[in-house]
Formats: sequence, structure tokens, C-alpha cells
Amino acid sequence: MRKNFMLFALAAAGLASAETYHVKLLDPTVLNGTELKAGEYKVDVADNKAIFHSGKKSVEAPVKVETAGGKFANTTLRYGAGADGKMTLQAIQVGGSKTRLVFGGAGSEIGSAP
Repeated sequence: MRKNFMLFALAAAGLASAETYHVKLLDPTVLNGTELKAGEYKVDVADNKAIFHSGKKSVEAPVKVETAGGKFANTTLRYGAGADGKMTLQAIQVGGSKTRLVFGGAGSEIGSAP
């Protein structure tokens, strides 16, 4: 009985640490080598990875979650140009929070708090 309780507590703690965000990509975007179509995505973040969901398609990418000094007024997506000229997602600054999701090792030099 005690073992089952401990497993449940660990599972609940793992679920509690996951965050979910919603973003809208206006143009085709490359994430971790995969091209995402323009559209609405649910983004689940846990254990240094982000999973973008749209319909039945999911794309996983390593992510670094950073905390800015102040809240972001709006959700902002930061892009860079890939070697092929396609837009590559570097970061998402989550509006109404201090959370910045950084992809591909871009680091916090790509933007600062408002």
C-alpha cells in the first residue's frame, strides 16, 4: 500500500511540474529540424523538452526554460534564419509571465525582458 502511494505521489509531482502554453505560428516554422505548418499549437513543457501538438502531429524539441526580470506584455516568438533560409524558432516569450522558452541553445542573448 505504501509503495503504491509513493508511486502515485511521484507521478503527481511529475505532472504538476509540466506547463502548457498555446501559440499561433503565422508562417511555416522549423523546430528541431522539422517544419511546422502555420497554425495553432499546444506546447507542453517538462523535463527540458517541449512538445508541440497540432491535431495528431507532435514535434519534440529540447528547451531551456528561463525566467526574465519582468513580465512580458505579449507572447512573442523569436526567429532566426536557418542555413536553408527557412524561419527557425529560437524562443517564445510567454505574455503575462516571466517565462521564456529557448530552443536550440540560442540562450538569453536573443531578447530581454520589456
